[in-house]
Amino acid sequence: MASIKDVAAEAGVSVATVSRVLNDHPSVSPDARTRVMAAVQRLGYRPNAVARSLRTDQTRTLGLVISDVLNPYFTELARSVEEEARSLGYSVIIGNADERPEIEDHHVRTLLDRRIDGLLVSPTDGGSPGMLDAARAGTPMVFVDRWIAGVDVPVVRADGRTAVRDLVAHLHGLGHRRLAIIAGPAATTTGSERVEAFREALAAHGLALPDAYIGQGDFQAESGRRATERFLDLAEPPEVVFAADNLMALGALDAVRARGLRVPEDIALAAFDDIPWFVHTDPPITAIAQPTGELGRAAVRALVDRIEGRPPQSVTLPARLVVRRSCGEPPPVRTTPVQPPPEQPTPPEPTPAQQSPVQRSQS
Repeated sequence: MASIKDVAAEAGVSVATVSRVLNDHPSVSPDARTRVMAAVQRLGYRPNAVARSLRTDQTRTLGLVISDVLNPYFTELARSVEEEARSLGYSVIIGNADERPEIEDHHVRTLLDRRIDGLLVSPTDGGSPGMLDAARAGTPMVFVDRWIAGVDVPVVRADGRTAVRDLVAHLHGLGHRRLAIIAGPAATTTGSERVEAFREALAAHGLALPDAYIGQGDFQAESGRRATERFLDLAEPPEVVFAADNLMALGALDAVRARGLRVPEDIALAAFDDIPWFVHTDPPITAIAQPTGELGRAAVRALVDRIEGRPPQSVTLPARLVVRRSCGEPPPVRTTPVQPPPEQPTPPEPTPAQQSPVQRSQS
């Protein structure tokens, strides 16, 4: 591989001039810049990233630790993070925690050992020791989607409370009164927040959330199946199951079908975190959609601000309800047609005997 000395000799300039050209320094003449770039092209020179990072104390690399790479929500989030980072001149190394704090801890420590410039994390239950240590040590970090209460790190997240209220209002309008939820892990902020929002939305319509209608899940499909089976075994099963995550919703759908039941005729189904699959299920599933792509892009911008010395900002974006057929069709709107007034019969012409003297004189 060509070295920086080879480029300098090929271009007829000093090594310092080549370095200034590669770092886009303004003090280089146009002629020297042209010759250096031509030599770089001819020799196929690639700067040594490790040596550059030692000089600048930056690797232009970000770390992203997500909770579950198999979850389509986090897959889309990772894609938007990578695209935005690349547009800003950064690369991304991704670690999959698989919803396990010990794996999250491994990825965080490994990424820090590789001298990443900053870290994006969607924390698992309560966070891992390595992640918490890094946050306390001042490592540039941003929480995305989930966060840890009491840890001073900017958060980029979606607010689903309004969308949950819209969902419950939609279900109430369809006539549903017995609503159950499959919750995520209580130790995660998204797990606890969605249950709280659901309970508040029910209360606004005079509805309660009994303990029997709360299923404990772990953001995996199998937990959604188990919780739904328990709901269906109740003496009075719910009319609606709301899964607080897309994979748990798919597990719930499997459980309903395994009993030979139909959605929404026998039980309605809704989910948090819309995914493309929901359009293709039968029936398509009503879901709360988060602005996943924008969350990823906003998280990268916040982290780069922190790395480059600008004050980072926490960002909260709204989620929205996407209504499909899995909760039932709205009742038809009946209108009473306006009846025209009855047609009045035309009175017959009076006979000569019935005419007044004036009428007879006129005729």
